Amino acid sequence: MRRTVRWLGLALALLIAALSAGNPCLGEETVNYVENQWNFVDGSMDISEGIPKSVTEGALVRIREAGVLRVATEPYYPPQEFIDPDFSGQETYQGADMELARTIARKMGVELEIVPMEFTQVLNAVRDGACDLAISALSFTPARASMVEMSKGYNYAGEDAGSALLIREADLEVITGVEDLAGRDIVAQSGSLQETLLAENVFHYHEFRRLGTITEVYEAVRTGDADAAMVDLDSARGYIDGNPECALTLVPNVQFQLEEQFDGDRVAGKKGELALMYFVNGVIDELLASGQYREWYDRYEARAAELGL
Repeated sequence: MRRTVRWLGLALALLIAALSAGNPCLGEETVNYVENQWNFVDGSMDISEGIPKSVTEGALVRIREAGVLRVATEPYYPPQEFIDPDFSGQETYQGADMELARTIARKMGVELEIVPMEFTQVLNAVRDGACDLAISALSFTPARASMVEMSKGYNYAGEDAGSALLIREADLEVITGVEDLAGRDIVAQSGSLQETLLAENVFHYHEFRRLGTITEVYEAVRTGDADAAMVDLDSARGYIDGNPECALTLVPNVQFQLEEQFDGDRVAGKKGELALMYFVNGVIDELLASGQYREWYDRYEARAAELGL
């Protein structure tokens, strides 16, 4: 998953009145949207009876009226999102996050339009109203939460929550730590935590380049265009295991641990659209309870390995 920057802000608790009576699953009580200092959502919408009739405005209703849910993603981050050449049209976008997007649209009763773009643009697309949601292995950061609404977390990495240095196997004896990057070229994906981690932890190098996709990052190291890369630990392990011929490895005993409160991917929506985020959280609840998202992740991890992604 794409990681987050360190928490620098003060704890902030926000309680906003949201949905009212009308949903038989909620009774006559007012439901409140609660977010704590890490934007963890404590309550979510029960959508087993569909969209509440009491919701009469906002993005949720506009999406339903339009009949289309537009989702921004950068489709080059397997197994969450990637392009499968065995499909065509919208179905070419495959991965665990794409299944999540399809499930949200299906439960809304609308069509799904996946809108591919660079990772650095997915949140802007939501903020500016070009897309309704961003689903692209997004982690929580205070900066992101200040510009968009973010769902509760899913796809937790647990012990694998962190970042590491990716190098060629042939360089294992010469690159054993951050200090060995002096005079070498390093890369990271633009807009990711790894870009920030390099700036905060690596001070001596020949050149640091930001690349558009994680695929480009892996390829730069593999071909010798770069000597090392800062990468997400969980994603990199999956890529190495699925592509043993790539001759890439992680520097042993060098890991930048992710703080627990920042673990988990999130869906982003336009700031203030709480009813829409309630709906998304309801879908996430169901998928986590059933273990469905993890099944998707494992299935698409195997598929991405078949494709050499």
